[in-house]
Amino acid sequence: MKRTPIEVFSDWADNGKDVGMENGHNDSVNHMLDFATKNLNNYNFIDAGCGNGWVVRNVSKFSKCSSAIGIDGSLKMITKAKKLDKFNDYVCEDLNKWKPKNKVELVHSMEVFYYFKDPENLINHIYSNWLKDNSRLIIGIDYYFENTVSHSWPDECGVSIMKLFSENKWKNFFKQAGFKDVNSWKFGEKEKWAGTLIITGVK
Repeated sequence: MKRTPIEVFSDWADNGKDVGMENGHNDSVNHMLDFATKNLNNYNFIDAGCGNGWVVRNVSKFSKCSSAIGIDGSLKMITKAKKLDKFNDYVCEDLNKWKPKNKVELVHSMEVFYYFKDPENLINHIYSNWLKDNSRLIIGIDYYFENTVSHSWPDECGVSIMKLFSENKWKNFFKQAGFKDVNSWKFGEKEKWAGTLIITGVK
């Protein structure tokens, strides 16, 4: 019996598997953040699907980061994030419905978007409701068509929603939402592993 992504990740918050995600994704996330922040001054940041808040905690320490918010659909993950971090803001909401009080300059997400029934709708929502003009969305995903070793993950993890798309399909989602300067590349390639697929665009 497959379970929803939120049910699976809530268990991960309980059994400590969230720490493994942090360790496994750290290099890719640092690479994405280096790219996304290199030309920014004083920016506000949202991590979409923040898990236990590890990215928010890291980014909030950057000298040019004015505020950092984490949002996740798992109450257990958000509860854990709040216990670990009394300084930044964490919200347990449906990413497709939530709107920040103030739009931001940078939205980041790692290993989240393919867990939604309609990732294109989420990208459109973030474009319209989260980002200021001339601001960036950058996402990283390991489950995509060209990374063939990942194709077995839905059965291995018992997750009910995992959307498998090609690199070009993900880029088209960004372009159709209205993003400009849409780019994609892979980071961390090694034998039988195509690397983290990174997609980014500017509103």
